[in-house]
Amino acid sequence: MRLRRLWLTDFRNYESADVEPALDGLTVIRGDNGEGKTNLLEAVGYLTSLSSFRGVPTEALVRDGAERAVVRGEGDRDGRQLLIEVEIPRSGRGRAQVNRQPIKRTADLSAAFRVSVFSPDDLVLVKGGPAERRRYLDDLLVSLHPRHDALRADVERVLRQRGALLRQAGGRLTGEVATTLDVWDTQLAAAGEALATARDELVAALAPELATAYDQLAGAPAAVAAVYQRSWQGALADALATSRPDDVRRGATLVGPHRDELALSVGALPARTHASQGEQRSLALALRLAGHRNVSSSVGSPPVLLLDDVFSELDPARSEALLAHLPAGQALLTSAGAVPGGASPALELRVAAGKVLSP
Repeated sequence: MRLRRLWLTDFRNYESADVEPALDGLTVIRGDNGEGKTNLLEAVGYLTSLSSFRGVPTEALVRDGAERAVVRGEGDRDGRQLLIEVEIPRSGRGRAQVNRQPIKRTADLSAAFRVSVFSPDDLVLVKGGPAERRRYLDDLLVSLHPRHDALRADVERVLRQRGALLRQAGGRLTGEVATTLDVWDTQLAAAGEALATARDELVAALAPELATAYDQLAGAPAAVAAVYQRSWQGALADALATSRPDDVRRGATLVGPHRDELALSVGALPARTHASQGEQRSLALALRLAGHRNVSSSVGSPPVLLLDDVFSELDPARSEALLAHLPAGQALLTSAGAVPGGASPALELRVAAGKVLSP
């Protein structure tokens, strides 16, 4: 997978931009903070997910004074030409198309064009709550196959409906509530089991890659482990039946894939509470590298790597280790300062005040 050209119109602080990154190897985008470096990577990421990897609302992506933004990306995958065009209105629904054909599902974009994003915010994968790690797994599953997006949506839909019913019940399990819960529980048991199984299998595939990536970044072997922990034992249908009285009393679904955890450890100790800051950063990067390598081997071509200011939070040794072990393929890297030793950029660009300049 390669991005040949990126066009922006009224996206973030860019009135217009036309960027041609290096097709292979590293493109370094340099500039002071606040000039628009990350905005370029954000636009590339938007082409595959219709969302910002920075977690901002859609209206924040449209340049002040404009009514809509447009992002276009031209690339190729497996020798086939690819053109993705996205229109982002300040309000209302946007439009997206691949090779001039409107897409039916966002997951269709992920299947057409894949990216892996590395950013300083990745530390939340280790230090944050279980929801961050579940999202990491689910995003990887969608990258591996679009069907997982529908599965995730099914689980979320049933959980919303079941949760609304439980809140309306007001703590009373009437016959009508029980009958409706039977319907939702049947659907949640099927979709929830399928999602948990897919996550479990993914973690098993990631574990060896995670250990290898961590050792490479840390410069020394360490006992790193990742284990998927379900919030129930046995069949989910049975667990939901057992939990029903507590669910009704508390007005919430207490078991299911939305309560599961990806447990991470370093040296047999929980990484979230016992690992040092350096260990946590290495582990967060290792998670991204492991996911990237897993998708690359599964789909047969590497996603485009987007590295957003990752060296700002790393010591020199880890920075050089990351560069030394970057996967082959196309990578775009932003930096406000000098790039660590060991980097051999194929292309360098400079950004200032929403304009892409020559180095």
